[in-house]
Amino acid sequence: MSKKNIEECVRVSLEAYLRDLRGIEPDGMYDMMLKVVEKPLLEVVMQHADGNQSKAAHWLGLNRNTLRKKLLEHKLIK
Repeated sequence: MSKKNIEECVRVSLEAYLRDLRGIEPDGMYDMMLKVVEKPLLEVVMQHADGNQSKAAHWLGLNRNTLRKKLLEHKLIK
C-alpha cells in the first residue's frame, strides 16, 4: 500500500467520522487522531521488528527512549 493509499484511508475515515457526528461540532480532533493512529503504528512496527525497540525506533525515526515512553503511554509494555 502506498503513502497515497494510506492518506486516502485516513481521509475516508475522517469524512465518515464527521458525517456520523450529524452536525455536532467535534472537539480535540488533532489529539484524537494522533492517539488513534499512533497506537496501531507502534503495534505493527514493534511486531515487524520482533519486539526490538532499538530497531523499531530506528524505523520510526525516533529516539529509543521516546519510543519506550510512547509504548508505556499506550500500555504496549509494562
